Amino acid sequence: MPIIKPLSYRLDSPQNYPDAPLCAPLVLDSPHSGTTYPPDFAPAVGFGALRTAEDTWVDDLWGDAVDLGVPLLGASFPRAYIDANRGAEEIDQLLLDEAWPDAISESPKVRLGKGLIWRMLDDGTPLYDRKLSVAEVRHRIEACWKPYHAQLGTLLDKAHARFGKVWHINCHSMPSVAGAYATDKPGLVHPDFVLGDRDGATSDPAFREFVAAWLRERGYNVTVNDPYKGVELVRAFGRPAEGRHSLQIEINRKLYMDEVSLQPSENYVRLKNHLRELTIALVDWTRAQTA
Repeated sequence: MPIIKPLSYRLDSPQNYPDAPLCAPLVLDSPHSGTTYPPDFAPAVGFGALRTAEDTWVDDLWGDAVDLGVPLLGASFPRAYIDANRGAEEIDQLLLDEAWPDAISESPKVRLGKGLIWRMLDDGTPLYDRKLSVAEVRHRIEACWKPYHAQLGTLLDKAHARFGKVWHINCHSMPSVAGAYATDKPGLVHPDFVLGDRDGATSDPAFREFVAAWLRERGYNVTVNDPYKGVELVRAFGRPAEGRHSLQIEINRKLYMDEVSLQPSENYVRLKNHLRELTIALVDWTRAQTA
């Protein structure tokens, strides 16, 4: 099967212009909203089913950040092809036609079939009717996973160098009800927002508490580190002792779209406006922390 190199990411940011200043020590990324499906993917399920794995509309919902001077990094490749929010060692050996030659991590997500390369969708539907080669998986890591992580690291380093500290929001969505093979709590009815900082390991708790209070004041139901604590990207980049704070934000899809058709609902604009206002508040808040 020919291996086609996909575009790894898109950077919507004032930083597209080399001399543009950063307005605040704030960086956003959306690792699961990519919709460019590479020709070498060859899944066994239809396009409609594949799209259920996406964080549909998340990059657009946060998109006003760019106009406010805040960089927004988004994956171009789809989550079902390779998951940027998993560790590179989270290899599902059941998918491969031979043993993986390097170290692997048998994480809970791998056991659910949701490792670096997904084995199944949230409802348990197998993604492939074939085994993947080691070369295929290595290609996806080199062409997609590594460039995405490297670009996010560059953005965070630039903000940290400019301000001495940086705050990072890892942007996600979640279904209104957890799928049978999505988490270890299938059937769980999700709140409006879940904020995750791995129980304070990836951020000063003040960051999540500011966001939680802001959202609750506008009537949203918000939980903290339950049921989602944050996964690879906040783990990799959140080092609060060094002034690097990473927070995962999960948004319930029922707030903004039809979960079957994937089309925006009548509440879409309201939520997008709230996220714009939250970004403005975070620009002010993060700048105040470095004053």
